[in-house]
Amino acid sequence: MNPVEQAVVWLNDPLNWTNPGGVLDRLGEHLSMSALAVLLGCLVAWPIGLWLGHSGRGGGLVLLVSNVTLAIPTLALLTILPLTFLGFGRPAVVVALAVFAVPPLLANAYTGVRQADPEARDAARGMGLSGGQVLRRVELPLAVPYLAAGFRTAAVQVVATAALASFVNGGGLGQIIRAGFGLDIAAGGGQIIAGGVLVAGLALLVEGVLALVERAVTPRPLRRVRRRANRRATAATTGG
Repeated sequence: MNPVEQAVVWLNDPLNWTNPGGVLDRLGEHLSMSALAVLLGCLVAWPIGLWLGHSGRGGGLVLLVSNVTLAIPTLALLTILPLTFLGFGRPAVVVALAVFAVPPLLANAYTGVRQADPEARDAARGMGLSGGQVLRRVELPLAVPYLAAGFRTAAVQVVATAALASFVNGGGLGQIIRAGFGLDIAAGGGQIIAGGVLVAGLALLVEGVLALVERAVTPRPLRRVRRRANRRATAATTGG
């Protein structure tokens, strides 16, 4: 059999799903560490992005943090952090993936507040609301679609990148791929492909679910505005 046929056979073997260390166990590990990483990223990035957007300062800082964070290879963090007090295993993986999740979360939180309707902000201040009240009652609700978009991007990136956790004994679906590489290529090629298919399928599933969530929290008028903005951006990119 060629590797693709081997992958189909591997995926259709119930024991590969239910045995200890099988797909179901690895899927649970993958989802749990991805969820913790995105949650940690939200706890760090959202408060900073919302406050900087509210104050109208720090746009350069947001751009700098995003660029620097994206420039750090996730694999490098996964190899460096285990040498700290975090040690090998889940904690180091979660922190490394959280760093990877910060740029879209931070940038979208900042942009969402800055895109809030200035008239609504001025009206709230005219009613005597404090800065914190304006942020909580006016700017934050208007920024929810942007927060959802950043969350969607961060979650998909983290789920796809979490496959690298197997390099530092972090578990997850990447462990299936790593185990395949540990075999002779003739025997393990199908398992490698099967693991890659599982990671890609999970990332696509997360993308689809969160796309629906993002659409649900985006008001219809704003959907049309964002679609027009996306079309203009596409046309500018393609030279149309």
